[in-house]
Amino acid sequence: MEFDPNLKARLLFQLNEILPAECILTAEEDLRPYECDGLTAYRRVPLAVVLPTTIEQIQAITRACNSLNIPVVARGAGTGLSGGALPDANGIVLGLSRFNQILDIDTDNLTARVQPGVRNLAISQAVDQYGLFYAPDPSSQIACSIGGNVAENSGGVHCLKYGLTVHNVLQIKVVTIEGELLTIGSETFDVPGYDLLALMTGSEGMLGIVVEVLVKLTVKPETVQVLMAAFPDVTDAGDAVAAIISAGIIPAGLEMMDNPAIRAAEAFAKADYPVDAAAILLCELDGIEAEVEEQASRVRAILNLHRASTIHLAKTSGERARLWAGRKS
Repeated sequence: MEFDPNLKARLLFQLNEILPAECILTAEEDLRPYECDGLTAYRRVPLAVVLPTTIEQIQAITRACNSLNIPVVARGAGTGLSGGALPDANGIVLGLSRFNQILDIDTDNLTARVQPGVRNLAISQAVDQYGLFYAPDPSSQIACSIGGNVAENSGGVHCLKYGLTVHNVLQIKVVTIEGELLTIGSETFDVPGYDLLALMTGSEGMLGIVVEVLVKLTVKPETVQVLMAAFPDVTDAGDAVAAIISAGIIPAGLEMMDNPAIRAAEAFAKADYPVDAAAILLCELDGIEAEVEEQASRVRAILNLHRASTIHLAKTSGERARLWAGRKS
């Protein structure tokens, strides 16, 4: 059904009252890059794309769209694979890419206050000099935005030990479709009352548009070891995973890949995976040196018990990164 041209004209008039012309995209060639996110099987061209630079502009945009009953889809970096940023053909896309500033780093309280367009990896890069990092590391962390991470409750290879986004965010500011600015959560964990922060995290922008995030930072571990074990049978690899967890060992990362995944990842990432193995297991252990050495010895024994054909220990940080690069590709 064709959209009412009069309603579209009213919408664009109101948007032009709020934003400068260069922040409103309406031409076909400008809208096409926003027709989908990482889930490219589904595509829709929106009526318009708006690129605000202030919270007040976002509030005014949502009020205008709400008054005209126009759907609003928030978009971060567009790397998601669930269609969370898929536009409505009769609505607008509100892009948050220009909200890309780290507002504050508090090393005493281990937090960082950031805008939603800040890249996931940029947070860890900014706090690396203080011996800190931001734990959730989705496969797209080099490009994905923290606002999108909140919307999707992103995880990553280290979520087994360090948790998902919901476990690493203390507070968010959101704008509702009525244009109201809300602060949800607090600067500390375990506050009384309903856990609305958990409700918002993973809601894919359906309940509000994230405009600021207070994330928890983690102290970098003293020692990190990554083991790669190859198995002649997928079942043995799966049993080894269960045995490691049953032994009370919580690795920083524990990932299994079957042979098709091994071959696909190796062809792309050149991670030195054994392409003839039925399955491989990547196990990362971190902590104080004595603890990591003890856990590594126990993990080796478990892997051997479950018929691992080879066990390889990454000897450098570069080799550790290469092994994980195959998984993240």
